[in-house]
Amino acid sequence: MTRSPYELSTPSDVLARLHPRLSTYFGAIPPGHVGRGEGVFDVVGTPRRWFRPLLAVFARDSVMFPVWERDVPFTVENRPARVGRGQAVREARVAVRAHRTFRFRSGSRTMVDAITAEPDGLVDHLGRHGRVSARLRAEVDAHGPDAGALRLVSTRVTFRALGREVRLPARIAPRVLLTERFDDEADLQRVSLVLSAPVLGTLYRYEGAFRYEIAPDTGRG
Repeated sequence: MTRSPYELSTPSDVLARLHPRLSTYFGAIPPGHVGRGEGVFDVVGTPRRWFRPLLAVFARDSVMFPVWERDVPFTVENRPARVGRGQAVREARVAVRAHRTFRFRSGSRTMVDAITAEPDGLVDHLGRHGRVSARLRAEVDAHGPDAGALRLVSTRVTFRALGREVRLPARIAPRVLLTERFDDEADLQRVSLVLSAPVLGTLYRYEGAFRYEIAPDTGRG
């Protein structure tokens, strides 16, 4: 039976606490199907103008974008995949590749990443070439205001260059916090991502809501 990277890398007692609608989102996508969602981000980007030139570098690889906009329509498409290291097919990992397309006022831009099940846990490979990756720890509260929501917290960030991976020391490494929860009253899935750094605080974020479904893959998009 096919299992998603989340199911392969997260303890079953943690996944059991997920909201049922999120279990669909983070579960395996059946063969011949694709996950599609559509919604609106309340905010995307950073109000810090000095940080935008660096974001322009990341934008070239479809990671982050040098913007600060509100009420941004977006779509997300999740597809099952296998991601290898280099050309070694035998080392390929079970993955979900996501394309999030933001319809900014200046035009549409697409963020690309792939979540993989690695021997040491979940890893998010960012961008079209996956040169930046973050190891993630999954957390789900059983009680409280965020009960049933999934939090993914980065515990390690690495950069790949010239065939080598460089791990950033914890004292300077940026931190990613992604929260996915389901709003029963609005019948919407809500997502929030915050990228922060020691001393500097929040550098980049997006948050919004969308509706999601698993549908037959007709090749659209």
